[in-house]
Amino acid sequence: MKRLILAVVAAGVWMNISEFIRNELLIKNIWVDGFKMLGLVFPSEPINGSIWGLWAFIFATMLVWLTTKFSVLQSTIITWLLGFALLWLGMWNMGILPSGLLFWAVPWSFIEVFVAAYIGNWILRKKVDTLG
Repeated sequence: MKRLILAVVAAGVWMNISEFIRNELLIKNIWVDGFKMLGLVFPSEPINGSIWGLWAFIFATMLVWLTTKFSVLQSTIITWLLGFALLWLGMWNMGILPSGLLFWAVPWSFIEVFVAAYIGNWILRKKVDTLG
């Protein structure tokens, strides 16, 4: 159980760091400009970041659990489709998906999920060293 919790925490921390780098440092202008074109203000209050942080830990929980049932790649594909692809499809359907976003977001998010799956799986499978 401790190993499972550690795997989820490590994968979730990685995902949050990756999301922050992508969304705040690399493509924030795409978000802000896209929302501005719609006459909206991009929601970037601390509460919004906290909710996305929670989202990443829930995502990591499901991802790590799936790595116990499927391969790392299979788990990545399943969760990426359910988490990211459906999110963007819904945003596109509501007309709030900024143009140009997916060029960066698709490859970055897929790699993000794959690395999170690998981290979680590695922690779950790691042999525990025992003393004497």
